[in-house]
Amino acid sequence: MNSKIQNPKTQQPETPAMNDRDYLNDMLATEKYITNSYSTAMHEASHKGLYEDIFTSFTESSHAQRNVYDLMFKKGWYGLEKAEAQSLAQSHQQFTGYKNQFPFGNGLQ
Repeated sequence: MNSKIQNPKTQQPETPAMNDRDYLNDMLATEKYITNSYSTAMHEASHKGLYEDIFTSFTESSHAQRNVYDLMFKKGWYGLEKAEAQSLAQSHQQFTGYKNQFPFGNGLQ
């Protein structure tokens, strides 16, 4: 059984020079880094206006990251591993047990 979810790969020349896949991979890594940095800055901002400005930048970066991911997935340059149903059930059970440890009322569903 194939456990990889991936579109057929768009062929790229194998040369020492960067190709489209390399550039997109670099862009995706950069957007992930930027989004994580904005998240940290946003949560540490003490001024509401600054928080809102950072949140706007965070949102734009998140959308850019998703667009690059979608393009890479479409071209077959980004694949996912299919999770087995048993593994999903075990993870769900494990994390459902964790919510009982939260001090703020077990309100998570």
